[in-house]
Amino acid sequence: MADRFVDWQEREAVAEAMIPMIGRLYRDHHVVTAIFGRPIINRSVIDILKAHKFVRQIEYNGLSVGETYPVLAVLATLNLGPARIDIGKLAVGYRSQGGGQSLYEYVAQQVAPVSDDHKQALGPGQDVILYGFGRIGRLMARILVERAGSGSGLNLRAIVVRPGAAENDLQKRASLLRRDSVHGSFRGIISVDEQNQLIYANGVAIQVIYAQSPDSIDYTRYRIKDAVVVDNTGKWRDREGLGLHLKSQGVARVLLTAPGKGDIKNIVFGVNHQGIEPDEAILSAASCTTNAITPVLKAIDDRFGIAHGHVETVHSYTNDQNLIDNYHKGERRGRSAALNMVITETGAARAVAKALPALAGKLTGNAIRVPTPNVSLAILNLLLVNGTTLTELNDFLRDTALYSDLQKQVGYVMSAEAVSSDFVGNPKAGIVDGKATIVDQGQRCVLYVWYDNEFGYSCQVNRILQFMTGTMFVSVP
Repeated sequence: MADRFVDWQEREAVAEAMIPMIGRLYRDHHVVTAIFGRPIINRSVIDILKAHKFVRQIEYNGLSVGETYPVLAVLATLNLGPARIDIGKLAVGYRSQGGGQSLYEYVAQQVAPVSDDHKQALGPGQDVILYGFGRIGRLMARILVERAGSGSGLNLRAIVVRPGAAENDLQKRASLLRRDSVHGSFRGIISVDEQNQLIYANGVAIQVIYAQSPDSIDYTRYRIKDAVVVDNTGKWRDREGLGLHLKSQGVARVLLTAPGKGDIKNIVFGVNHQGIEPDEAILSAASCTTNAITPVLKAIDDRFGIAHGHVETVHSYTNDQNLIDNYHKGERRGRSAALNMVITETGAARAVAKALPALAGKLTGNAIRVPTPNVSLAILNLLLVNGTTLTELNDFLRDTALYSDLQKQVGYVMSAEAVSSDFVGNPKAGIVDGKATIVDQGQRCVLYVWYDNEFGYSCQVNRILQFMTGTMFVSVP
């Protein structure tokens, strides 16, 4: 037992030594480091050790700080440019593929696309406005502030809210950003400048603007120009309504955090984001459920083919429902969200076809709202064109989560004890629960996909923002 404790102390010391290197890479070179997709910038010693522990669930041999620390040490000596570098994958890659190379040679070769003469040039930065400051708006603010970096990426400049009735409205807005019952406290320091209507979050100045309509604001008054407005109110979902934003001075484009109506493109990053045209002024980030299931469905369809299927969503309640029984225009949604499971409709199955036309007409869907505040579960009951086995299917999904082009969207977990709250704060759009996978008679399978319908979705919105504004860093390996 004493030896185990000594080992723990040694690992703590190594993780502690990693923190300043992680910080310098981020501040001096704009390098975001991660361990199998989990960012480790601005994280504690325990957070870093837990990220290593998580790898054991998906990489059978696990990963230790003794392997990742030397990778960081090598990166610290290289002439790197802006990038997202996964030190966990570099360490595991060297273990299995290093051959006769030294660690320095292997790492330098892997990061060559983002070092020396290949360094990505930093642009002037992109102004972002959050129109609405609800669940998604505040999480987007947290993400944008945490990744503010040099100011050459996405710069949160303002939030727009309706005029408040309370005299201390600004303090209340700041408090909601500072404290969250689901996602915990804000990582950093928040202060308020009442006179200038500003919220400072980790030094980032966020202008708070009060307005009744999207077309009534002159953003140039606040030195905001060519901004992307992220409309997270859900009030306007068609081209005419969202087009009101473009009538305000200082706005160039609009991104909706809800399914768009009419001819508005619904984008699921990782699936159809390459179809975004440079001159498209209005886009939709689809829904949280569509983002959770579409990448998994694409991977399955590409590999095995999907003949048809049904999607059942077990979804946490939202602000659209009532806490206690009261009138609601929607069927069943007037009943208490905190006391009932509520069958309701979802357009996610149909919406998949907007991002993945190959599945048009092949999916049905329904939803059950349940008394949990966050994290939902999609159950995909699929008939495959090509048969498979449980082991083959799970291995494929695991590899998809680790090494495919969908690795930012698809996660994978293999724990018999995982429950919904374990996925709060998970940045993946959807996480396949390998322990729950069912394969029956080769061609029929049932997949269980967890998703943080708030944070995971917000990360997808952020990825679209980065792509459409040209501020996305290259990822290696």
